[in-house]
Amino acid sequence: MRSAILKTALSAFAAVLLVSAPAQAGAKPDTFALPNGFQPEGIATGPGPYAYFGSRATGDIYRADLRTGKGSVISKGPGTPSLGLKTDGRGRLFVAGGSGGNARVIDLRTGEVLKSYTLATGPSFVNDVILTGHAAYFTDSTNPVLYKLPLGRGGSLPGEAVKIPLSGAIQYTTGNNANGIAPSPDRESLLIVQSNTGKLFEADPSSGVTTEVDLGGESLVNGDGLLLSGRTLYAVQNRLNTVAVVSLARDGSSGKVVKRLTDPRFDVPTTVATFGDRLYLPNARFTTTPTPDTPYTVVAIAP
Repeated sequence: MRSAILKTALSAFAAVLLVSAPAQAGAKPDTFALPNGFQPEGIATGPGPYAYFGSRATGDIYRADLRTGKGSVISKGPGTPSLGLKTDGRGRLFVAGGSGGNARVIDLRTGEVLKSYTLATGPSFVNDVILTGHAAYFTDSTNPVLYKLPLGRGGSLPGEAVKIPLSGAIQYTTGNNANGIAPSPDRESLLIVQSNTGKLFEADPSSGVTTEVDLGGESLVNGDGLLLSGRTLYAVQNRLNTVAVVSLARDGSSGKVVKRLTDPRFDVPTTVATFGDRLYLPNARFTTTPTPDTPYTVVAIAP
């Protein structure tokens, strides 16, 4: 009798394990750590369940497995920042070089720098990057210009970058100007947020002429990384610890802020990328004096 009861109990326990184990195995961490002192800024996700982060301190590139939160540095930096990041389907990472005035393209498999471009020789802050079908575009928060890397057949990299002056509605002023960049929903123009004024602009990718996007009086001040999903634009407002969710017209000429996302785990998030049904944001902690031991985290939230 006791043997039968024990056998029944063991069977029940095994059944519980079978039910709960897949859920535990499939659970992705909501928060995970980056190396102490890393000072993250940019994020890019994919191919696969991986996220890439750039250090604004050293330019190192760190890869994390989003299934576990574990990772390592895959490419050592040049000692100048790595800010905005984007990956492509060819296993490459495009990196905006901040105050280094440069852009780099890195092989995700080996960590090798495939090509480095000097975009500016004077004061500059190459802040973010977006990939379209035929080019990579970089913003400069100091100079009213876009830098374009025209991609050739099979995505081949060009010998040098093309400079496209920004004109029209955008007016540079003191502070951090053009920052995050994303395509418009119809893919005919580029969307650029100006951090210091809180304005959103459309830019013609050929001429650089800009027009202001009508947000009905709403502000995206402290706007940083942008992410477009369909006709929804996610705009990180870094020091406000907020992500503005903007519903855009098909041509990108107007939009409405439909909600703002926040989370108690936010500590000045800068950029945003998506994987599965989550948004991932690195905490840059701009309001915390960085030291070699300062901890940094990545936060996952529901959109």
